Amino acid sequence: MIKTPAEEYVEKAKLLTEQEAERLMSRVRAKLMRRLEDKKFSDLEVVAIQLEIEDQALNEWREKMVEIRERHKEQRVGLTG
Repeated sequence: MIKTPAEEYVEKAKLLTEQEAERLMSRVRAKLMRRLEDKKFSDLEVVAIQLEIEDQALNEWREKMVEIRERHKEQRVGLTG
């Protein structure tokens, strides 16, 4: 869990529309939502942290997809070779 939002993501969060911020907030995990409820983080900070979490998840997904595609490619070469 990210302890404090990176300034880069705070700046990105500031640029979101209210609707975009609401969509991000709807995906916030329970632990982060409790921090918002306990007033440990502001709405902006929670949105920034969620943006960072989702960017990290997207990057991990992309890496896994590259691995999967490479494995499939190798399997096809093995079948035709």
